[in-house]
Amino acid sequence: MTAIARIALAVLIALSAGRAFAADSFEKNIMTGGPKGTYIRIGRDIADLGERCGLKLNVVESAGSLENFIGVRQRKNTQFGIVQSDVLEYLKTYAANDPEVQQAVKGVRIMFPLYNEEVHLLARKEIVSARDLKGKKVGIGVKDSGTFLKASLMLDILRVQDADRQPISASDGLEKLLAGEIDAFFYVAGAPASLFDTDRIDPERFHLVTLNEEALKATYTPATIAAGTYPWLKSDAELVAVKAVLMTYDYDKARNAYHRQSCKAVADYASLILTGLDRLKAEGHPKWKAVDLAALPPGWQVGICVKDGMAADYKVACAAPAPAQKTGDQEYLDLLKQRLKPNVQ
Repeated sequence: MTAIARIALAVLIALSAGRAFAADSFEKNIMTGGPKGTYIRIGRDIADLGERCGLKLNVVESAGSLENFIGVRQRKNTQFGIVQSDVLEYLKTYAANDPEVQQAVKGVRIMFPLYNEEVHLLARKEIVSARDLKGKKVGIGVKDSGTFLKASLMLDILRVQDADRQPISASDGLEKLLAGEIDAFFYVAGAPASLFDTDRIDPERFHLVTLNEEALKATYTPATIAAGTYPWLKSDAELVAVKAVLMTYDYDKARNAYHRQSCKAVADYASLILTGLDRLKAEGHPKWKAVDLAALPPGWQVGICVKDGMAADYKVACAAPAPAQKTGDQEYLDLLKQRLKPNVQ
């Protein structure tokens, strides 16, 4: 087990416990990411679908993927969380032979796959590749974030062991880079990420480092951020990416009122996302256009409450009249259900 995997699992095991929650003060929450990231905008788009139906979903800022996974497993009134798929791979791999890890991940389920997230490595111009970070100061994201896990693993894969790895947020990383206090920083977010939508980044001094090493492509998906995506990006950037997924918990409707309410919330938002996907693609963050709801990560089950909401006859009980919206193509929904069926037990 790698050092970074041990960190992830230690945090997860330490914080995960039972979910014997009461129904008092019931709320619905989705854990996302930092205020300038893509996760929080995706969360707001999902919450907006509920608002159109008179339903309230709180969008919660977080450190990122690992905290979100823990939140769905442990945090009261937290039915949803956005997680990077390689975090799931770490946990699935080590859960196979470790009863403690099996208990830590018990009950967490896939809701929907979302989109690919690009690994941004913004650095001084003289840093040509990630291997040039040897001996340099590099921001790797705050602990419990997907960026922290990803940056640490990628530096390990490339055997960049002597970099000064600083656990700071991407926002702090940008400020420190511009001030000359660090040499580079990682940020894993779906492009376009609002953090980089600024004219403060001088293309003569800084650039996105090419990440096309075969060792990285063996683990991650090759990706390209097109020139012009950011005001300072003058040419295409070859990077790697990881898929973001929406997670939930496998609530038991027969257990108690909290589980019944939470299961209904999951079913409602599963239905809203399916029937509102056209609206999300047209009006939401640009990453919605790349969402393939059938692209499930292998080995993870879809929750029972999600399947309830996917049923063709499921109707969301809106608390207020909603504006007219597209219902989605029925043939598409039928095909999606058929593709999901082999993956749910």
